[in-house]
Amino acid sequence: MNAVKLSQSDVRSACSTASLSQREAERAQANRGELVERIWQTIRQDGRIEPLKGLHFNRSSSPVEACHSLSIPAFCVIAQGSKEVLLGNDRYQYDPMNYLLATVELPIVSQILEASWERPYLSLRLDLDPILVGSVMVEAGHSASRSRADVKAIDVSPLDANLLDAVVRLVRLLDAPTEAYVLAPLIKREIIYRLLIGAQGDRLRQIAVLGGYTHHIARAIAWLRKDFNQPLRIETIARELGMSVSGFHHHFKSVTAMSPLQFQKQLRLQEARRLMLGEKLDATSAAYQVGYDDASHFNREYKRLFGVPPMRDVERLREAARNAK
Repeated sequence: MNAVKLSQSDVRSACSTASLSQREAERAQANRGELVERIWQTIRQDGRIEPLKGLHFNRSSSPVEACHSLSIPAFCVIAQGSKEVLLGNDRYQYDPMNYLLATVELPIVSQILEASWERPYLSLRLDLDPILVGSVMVEAGHSASRSRADVKAIDVSPLDANLLDAVVRLVRLLDAPTEAYVLAPLIKREIIYRLLIGAQGDRLRQIAVLGGYTHHIARAIAWLRKDFNQPLRIETIARELGMSVSGFHHHFKSVTAMSPLQFQKQLRLQEARRLMLGEKLDATSAAYQVGYDDASHFNREYKRLFGVPPMRDVERLREAARNAK
């Protein structure tokens, strides 16, 4: 067996690389610990706050059952604990070693998996302004991908040391409001830049400049959200987008992980839930307002999504809110 002879420069280079990797790992570990401490100190009770415009903290001292909501374009980081997000039939789980990037407003189901009184779930969300993303792209000389491929609206990727470092520096500004006014916009731009050059850069670029078929689906989502209580006319939407009906179905599901009908149904049922809970409407009135003509059909679909009939679900939510006070 032939021995491989290394030069002194090769050895020095290998040692230098190993030393650099070790320092990066130690820096990342220190940053993760600091992020936990700073979020812990900022939000002392379970709930959500917005300590800086567009920056949201969340704390929970126990696992939380599946919660239906709408995603928004955002960069999400967990400091402690773990979470699962469902989009259609796709599942995305992440923790302090990974981040989640959402680029389109979609109905999702999320669930906090790991949390306790001693080690509460701690996370942050940074809202992403498409105009700001586009500005950073132009400044950095990035152009949109010419690919016509569909881009999924949500994905999870490893949180590298440099991106984590920028997140921690943004959170540190909470202790220096005067500096935050000047530096927060710069660090937000750095975070967007690092996302653009990272694993999900193509997704963020396509969304920002409305490239590929994702642009058409983003327009369709906007229409469906605006007219969710109206009858769904797939042929009309496809024609407006310059697509065939089958092509529209295919690309819509590739981006959103659900069909247009499933998407509209989730929007309707989530709005009905809000109307019953927040505006105290009865189930029949809420069903009518969101576009259902048949109350029994509404009740069946509501139970299928939320697990219990409408009014029982609302009473359960109200009871949980009373107990949380």
